[in-house]
Amino acid sequence: MNQPPSISTAASLKWYGWTDRGKVRPNNEDAFLGLQFDSKEIHHLGKLGEASTSTTDFAFAVSDGMGGAKAGEYASRIAVEKITTLLPRSFKQTAVGLEAGFEDVLTELFGEVHKALAYLGNSYEECHGMEATLSLCWFTPKWMYFGHIGDSRIYYLPARERGIKQITHDDTHVGWLLRTGRINEREARSHPRRSALQKALGGGNQFVEPQVGAVGYEPGDIFLLCTDGLVEGLYDYHVVELLRDPDPPLAEVNPARRLVNESLEKGSRDNTTALVIQVS
Repeated sequence: MNQPPSISTAASLKWYGWTDRGKVRPNNEDAFLGLQFDSKEIHHLGKLGEASTSTTDFAFAVSDGMGGAKAGEYASRIAVEKITTLLPRSFKQTAVGLEAGFEDVLTELFGEVHKALAYLGNSYEECHGMEATLSLCWFTPKWMYFGHIGDSRIYYLPARERGIKQITHDDTHVGWLLRTGRINEREARSHPRRSALQKALGGGNQFVEPQVGAVGYEPGDIFLLCTDGLVEGLYDYHVVELLRDPDPPLAEVNPARRLVNESLEKGSRDNTTALVIQVS
């Protein structure tokens, strides 16, 4: 957990979302969510907007569903919508500065989503085997707390370094090979087992152990949540260029749509989703 900047004023967040079923799949099994909430009210956010963290928290999430027929599409929707009921009740806790509790809150949230998907999968034949990834960013005035399971990703582009960091781990063997330096980014993208998940919500998974963590953010930072379809078409350096230094014609395009469109143009065949959050 890095230390947040010593600032007394709340941050302003700008967010942008976009999803596309792609050029191959008949339906979109991705889902994304933006929420603004306090202890009393919840507001679903549109695909783009701007607001302050002075009086409310924000949550952004992406999910990639898996399963036969429409089960994958249903699974990802359940995963993101469960956040709407489970996360806002923790607002009072963070409002009084109890940062240490975020791990328990997020672990419980992921456990509840898992139980909901597993129950439906066991109860209805059309939902049998349904699974979902889930990557979640929860913004309070100084911290971004995150939870993650699967192979969707959360990236952090810090203002001070001008680079990019993948702060979540892909729950795949190929992800482990990449993290430990046994293969490079190009080899990981073409590996035949790159999509074979070792962890997911629902399905036959008995236990859920999400990755949780926190990042202290400051003005100029950018966060990106995306499904694996995005990185099928874009290398990390492409993401940095498109978010930090896009060509003039692209600079006018919603940054999330910019990323999704470029990924599809560069060969992604999967459903593709991006959520971009800029701090100012």
